[in-house]
Amino acid sequence: MDNWTDLVKARMRELKVTQENLAERIGVTQGAVGHWLREEREPRLRVLNQILIEVGLPPLQMVFPSHTSETSGTYGVLPGTSAATLDLEHQKHDLYFRYPILSWDGLETIEPTRPCVRQSSDHVALGRTFWLPVEGDAMTAPMGLSVPEGMLILVDTGVSVAPGKLVIARLPDRTGPVFRQLIEEGGQRYLKPLNPTYPKAVFTAQCEVLGVVVQAFVRF
Repeated sequence: MDNWTDLVKARMRELKVTQENLAERIGVTQGAVGHWLREEREPRLRVLNQILIEVGLPPLQMVFPSHTSETSGTYGVLPGTSAATLDLEHQKHDLYFRYPILSWDGLETIEPTRPCVRQSSDHVALGRTFWLPVEGDAMTAPMGLSVPEGMLILVDTGVSVAPGKLVIARLPDRTGPVFRQLIEEGGQRYLKPLNPTYPKAVFTAQCEVLGVVVQAFVRF
């Protein structure tokens, strides 16, 4: 895949994604991204696929050299890769991305202001994406969907907001953001806790959704 850097740089210009943005989203340094795009170094296949997906290109599939020209939808084999290093022709690769774990106080800026712990996920970000630790029992349900205290939730600011989604929202009468489910009843939207002992709140034009929860993860 000799021209992957040209494709990626073209997409970055189109999407207005900087090297710094790309580096943060795939969990590496800006310097590493610069080396790869200048073709001074070659990323591992897993990292290359992360880069391709991040800029909206299909991931690389590994194929045997003899089958490269017959395979559609692939870029081919990385230069210098021998058949001995490949597994089966249709081998799949699990991609993962590393997103920062933020505190609830850090949501004012969304962007981490200092080096922080990151947690892996297979979710492909549509916007700024980060993990949050669940605090309190407002989203702990006696049955059905439940997200108890201590779980990590993955929040994507680029996912469309719709009834039924779990969201992080800021209400005009509260000092900090809340974790709730957006629901609609009788034409009116509400922010509903999964714990029935907590009251639901009317979702007004003054409410601001900071992001949609796309995954939950328990850390031990």
